Amino acid sequence: MKKIQYSVGMQPHPLHEDDPKKAYASLQLTGVISVTELADHITEHNSVYSKGTIVGILTELGVCLRELILQGYKIDLGDIGTFAPTIASKGAASIKEFTQANITKMGVNFKPGYALQGLLRDAEFEQTTSRAAQAAALKAQKEGLTTADWTPEAEDGGEEGNDEP
Repeated sequence: MKKIQYSVGMQPHPLHEDDPKKAYASLQLTGVISVTELADHITEHNSVYSKGTIVGILTELGVCLRELILQGYKIDLGDIGTFAPTIASKGAASIKEFTQANITKMGVNFKPGYALQGLLRDAEFEQTTSRAAQAAALKAQKEGLTTADWTPEAEDGGEEGNDEP
């Protein structure tokens, strides 16, 4: 099984930005799996359903999740987990003054089910270079240089683009 890659960079503590920077790990995504690729993967597990059927079910699942969440339902997908609607609001001086206009955000909270628990216990990790270091090395290579001009201090710590492969 492929290992999960991470890089390490100096970053401020998220809640205490004035504290000295410390070394933190940043996940380096392997890639993005589309619905079609997920359907291919499912069929490789001896599924009795065709790729087209699986794509259709997954697509309809997304449509139905949205519809039911907008009706205030929590959806329990068993071992996969639960999806529950969430809201945020700005305060009003009193309950009487609070209106729907005070609601500022609606989102979805996902709570993993049994199949998605214990991930840290089961994961294998491998350290790699940061996206910034990779970009500097590629730039140097394209320019025909044998060394790259890169220093970790130049990074803002946030690993820009670490959500893309």
